[in-house]
Amino acid sequence: MKKTFLTLLASICLGGMASAASSILELRHSISDNNIIAPESFETQTRLLEENFYLKNYVIPGTDLGTNTTTSPAEYERRLTKLPTEIDLPYNSIVGSYIDMYLTKRRGLVADMLALHNYYGRFFEEELLKEGMPIELEYLPVIESAINPNAVSRAGAVGLWQFMPATAKGLGMEVNSLVDERRDPRLSSRNAARYLKQLHDIYDDWSLAIAAYNCGPGNVNKALRRAGAEEGVKKDFWDIYNYLPQETRGYVPAFIAANYVMNYYRQHGISPTVVKRQLTTDTVMVRNYVHFNQISSVLNIPVEEIRMLNPQFRKDVIPGDYRPYALTLPTQQCLSYVMSEKRILDYDRDLYARRSYAEPGGETATPAYVASDGGQANLTLASRQSSNADVNNEIASTLTERTVTKTHTVGRGENIRDIARLYGVSATDIKRWNKLRRGKVKEGDKLTVEVVERITPDEVRVVAAPEVAQVDPSSFKTEEPAPKPSSEVAEAEPKAAPVAAKPKPRTERKTAVTPRTTVHKVKSGETLERIAKKYGTTVAAIQAANGMGKKTMLQINQSLKIPAKSSVTKSGTSKKSSSSSRRPARRRR
Repeated sequence: MKKTFLTLLASICLGGMASAASSILELRHSISDNNIIAPESFETQTRLLEENFYLKNYVIPGTDLGTNTTTSPAEYERRLTKLPTEIDLPYNSIVGSYIDMYLTKRRGLVADMLALHNYYGRFFEEELLKEGMPIELEYLPVIESAINPNAVSRAGAVGLWQFMPATAKGLGMEVNSLVDERRDPRLSSRNAARYLKQLHDIYDDWSLAIAAYNCGPGNVNKALRRAGAEEGVKKDFWDIYNYLPQETRGYVPAFIAANYVMNYYRQHGISPTVVKRQLTTDTVMVRNYVHFNQISSVLNIPVEEIRMLNPQFRKDVIPGDYRPYALTLPTQQCLSYVMSEKRILDYDRDLYARRSYAEPGGETATPAYVASDGGQANLTLASRQSSNADVNNEIASTLTERTVTKTHTVGRGENIRDIARLYGVSATDIKRWNKLRRGKVKEGDKLTVEVVERITPDEVRVVAAPEVAQVDPSSFKTEEPAPKPSSEVAEAEPKAAPVAAKPKPRTERKTAVTPRTTVHKVKSGETLERIAKKYGTTVAAIQAANGMGKKTMLQINQSLKIPAKSSVTKSGTSKKSSSSSRRPARRRR
């Protein structure tokens, strides 16, 4: 009983001492979190990373000796303390969980990153030194991208340093279809160093600057306010830990873990990377549009190597005619490029050239309809109208198409769809023209098909209103003969002086001129307004002729009946003529 009492007393005392000790321990060492979210770089597929041209051709990645995979928390803490860093790298259980993850499940990834760091690490170090920044920041790309310049996050961040498009453009980097400077190892490292320096100037604390790099200054500022930060009272990442986004809570611990594994990998059974041959590079300015294949073929450099050295060019194209770009090549090949540039540009020039002009429909195409020509067409019509002023007659618009009715005899095995494709019309129109409800036909049936044909200039003659442009009747290929023009219609003579038209009594009847309706097949991008303007009619007239009501929706290849510009009244007198009869002809002045 006495022994039990003493044990209980000792436990109470130890608990009290532990409670007192925890109150004076720094939060950075005692904090714990079982719900941390690992950065996306932990998900990098080693197999895909090993396809990198540098890994395959320049180095032998470190191998796994399979010994001493992890160690004690006390040893982790001791080793982190010994690293010669400006940024504090405290140890806690969260940091320990990341270190263990790197050294167990992601050992192969560590070996690949060590190999990639042999090449890309020099860009990180040089740009950080230029800005006077701590060198240990060179391991931020370990947790950002697994040192993969082509890494793309689920949120759209790209490159070694994982810049979002807006941040990159704000730092002056170019992002477009052909060039993405977020992938450029040197340029992205330069801008990352400058951005980190700006963040440190804001917070005067590296742990907060690193957190802001991940989630943005706005989230860090909000966390500081929620943590009760007061002016003159300094707080760091660990003070505001619980108020940060969940992903950012693991960001600084992952950065500390990356520094550990990239420095102490030998102590955990990962052998160092062996460089098979040294890669030294230089740059040359390109001021012409050139494709990687042209460079590869003339200089005998693998396209994969050019891509590895220049990941910023997304489509294997350098648009140097837009502005000069720096092309990175092995040092010995830079002079070769300068000496062979003309040969490179001439190599398969036609294959890689861009079109600067294209004629719609090819060389035989007719001029396309343009929605607006600055009023030139209106001025031309007005000029022609002025020569007619005494009789106040309109000039009929020239027709360019006509509808021809044909009879098709259904052959063996044919259906309506086959026939529609043969004549370039829709199956729905064939059913409507022939009043077919079910759309089924059999061999020997005769079907009426309306086909739109283009009128040649020789077949068209322009006449004065109330006539419309007529086509030579002998050119029609219909089953029935075309109606003959009225004998009262006089053909317009181009050079004859206009004569004032004498008004006729309203009771006098004219032989009606039957205007031939034009059928227009709707093309991509056309609207009712555009079609009406083309044929000199109105939207309402087209809607009425086609039973559309107020509908304006069109479908590609839809056939529209286009009414003649001038119609004849029931009495046989045109509206234009009727109005002309009410007033005397105007005289020329």
